[in-house]
Amino acid sequence: MLDFVVPWLVDNPEAIEITEVEGENGEAIFELSVDPQDMGKIIGKNGRIIRSLRTLARSTGERDAAPVLVEVID
Repeated sequence: MLDFVVPWLVDNPEAIEITEVEGENGEAIFELSVDPQDMGKIIGKNGRIIRSLRTLARSTGERDAAPVLVEVID
């Protein structure tokens, strides 16, 4: 889901890296890395965009009965 939405939000989609790691409690953690110039676009005003991305990811995880987290990596 993130690999579909995030490229539409940034100016440099080639720099996007999404890595999935497993957390200590079995949750899926998606580490999102973008070009430093696009960081503000991913976070959004007052964190609105990243909060929305996290909500979408969480709802996808609920459908699959697996907790999902999204972290932005500098």
